Amino acid sequence: MNAHAATARAERTRPLHIGDHLREWRQRRHLSQLDLAGDAEISARHLSFVETGRAAPSREMVLKLAERLEVPLRERNVLLVSAGFAPAFPQRSLDDPALKSARQAIDLVLRAHEPNPALAYDRHWNLVTANRMVAPLLEGLPPHLLGQPFNILRLAFHPEGLAPRTVNLAEWSAHLLERLHRQCEATADPELLKLYQELKAYRMPARSGPISADNVAIPFKLRHNGDVLSFISTTMVFGTPVDITLQELALETFFPADDLTADRMRQMAASL
Repeated sequence: MNAHAATARAERTRPLHIGDHLREWRQRRHLSQLDLAGDAEISARHLSFVETGRAAPSREMVLKLAERLEVPLRERNVLLVSAGFAPAFPQRSLDDPALKSARQAIDLVLRAHEPNPALAYDRHWNLVTANRMVAPLLEGLPPHLLGQPFNILRLAFHPEGLAPRTVNLAEWSAHLLERLHRQCEATADPELLKLYQELKAYRMPARSGPISADNVAIPFKLRHNGDVLSFISTTMVFGTPVDITLQELALETFFPADDLTADRMRQMAASL
């Protein structure tokens, strides 16, 4: 290995300074130093010094800048450590007693949403838990797609998963990709970026045209036992989390988009 290559490798593996992290997040948010400094109520000169390593920020300043930059809690801990401070935000299991009330709230929402399907998933779209109405819709799918980690997006795009059963696959897959892309932009999570590239590689049909003006939302249309079930979905998150697990958790609830779907889901629930 020549000296230039060795130097380049060392640069890539060297831990980032707090200033490097802040600059990356500021540029990701398309903010100038002046814009961020104004939002954080500090001078642009001082922010420049912090980014170049000529000044060391206080713990409070790191947290304030991270809040203005809308940095996820997981990455706020990275910023704190890179500045020489201890992490501020815990990451607990949902089984932790401290999250008992949050877990109860999740279970309450999932149960109350029956006879319609609802599920909870983590930052990488891996299934955390679901209500009873999800499993019947997945009958007949290969076990390797339903094992751990059970990735919801991979299941939606995979040719052995829900893709062949999805009537409006072009619209639904484009919608999911757009959501994932926005999440990648917001978090810069390498696993999400990897998942995005994986899903883009699946061959999906092109949209036939613009969404009909009669639709209020893009539905999820699924073939099931000779019927086409049509759902619209909503996403719920915890509003004021200070725990990483809770911030990265989302609940997806599906509502019938027509009377047929509502009837079939009630019949399905009665048979369970």
